[in-house]
Amino acid sequence: MKAPLARRSLLACLAITATALAPATKASEAGSRPVGVRTVSIAAAHRGTDLEGVIWYPTASTQPPVAFGANPVFIGSPSIPDAEPLEEPAPLVLLSHGLGGRYASLAWLGAGLASHGAIVVAVNHPGSTFRDLDPERSLLHGERTQDFTAIIDAMESAAQEGLEIDPDAIYATGFSYGGWTALASGGLTANLEGYRSHCDEIGNASSHCGDIARWGVDLDAMDADVWNQSYKDDRVKAVAALDPGLIYGLDATNTENLVDDVLLIGLGEGEDRLLATDFNESGLAQLMPQAEQHILTPANHYSALPVCTDVGPAILEDEGDDPVCTDPEGADRAALHARIVELMSEQFGLTRAD
Repeated sequence: MKAPLARRSLLACLAITATALAPATKASEAGSRPVGVRTVSIAAAHRGTDLEGVIWYPTASTQPPVAFGANPVFIGSPSIPDAEPLEEPAPLVLLSHGLGGRYASLAWLGAGLASHGAIVVAVNHPGSTFRDLDPERSLLHGERTQDFTAIIDAMESAAQEGLEIDPDAIYATGFSYGGWTALASGGLTANLEGYRSHCDEIGNASSHCGDIARWGVDLDAMDADVWNQSYKDDRVKAVAALDPGLIYGLDATNTENLVDDVLLIGLGEGEDRLLATDFNESGLAQLMPQAEQHILTPANHYSALPVCTDVGPAILEDEGDDPVCTDPEGADRAALHARIVELMSEQFGLTRAD
């Protein structure tokens, strides 16, 4: 359910914490609109602290872009820092990172959707990010969905100068654990007993169940009322989930209030499919037959990370890290990202500028 790099020291430092802007070199543009980017702090009463995040948005600026999130391992995504926004309402897309990740690891998706006309907001979810991973708190999945609600509140208040959202076009997306966050904001509910039974049965075969056991967290001690309650935000009109986590142990009651407009995207097949995020194996896909569903191959869970630099694989090999730059044979990570942006843009009714 997480991008599995969360435990890797060098890789995590490079891939997730490096958000400095560097000159754009290899980063490809997903759409034809220039993209602006700005950092943001969003008040979140349920957290007792502000949420640190970033906003990507369409702009008419002719300033040269820089590569947001560029580092020695990964290329960045073209964006223009603090560019003037377009003076027109735009759809709002909420973007959630995976367990142990940060917003910078999905810059390619945020910038890609902004290049198709959306205002995209991503925050670091306290308690489930790199350098801020609290095992028990990370399992309070509803707090992440409440982060989305705080974002919508902030954006509707016009607190971000020059950025005006269309209140009738608010959407949610995310990767891995963030995919669950998006689905929950659209009305999907969790089942603590079902997930505990799944982990008891599958054990370490699931990366997330294995982490729960390694952390020593007792699912029986979790509050079922908090775990199982609805975190739906009625302002979210459509959802797109990329390899979503926390999807086991559900039944038809958990999808009763889910928004009708759902897109599920899975990465890889066979040995390349991550069990913890396999919505076919979990039964989630069967519970929502109305959802548009795509399995993209060749790919694996790591393929949702940014495109690697030429030297990225060698850096990781020297450190003995997982080969997150190595996709299945025949895969093209940049093309895969472009396809994901295309599918989500269609899901959210975004259009490219001619």
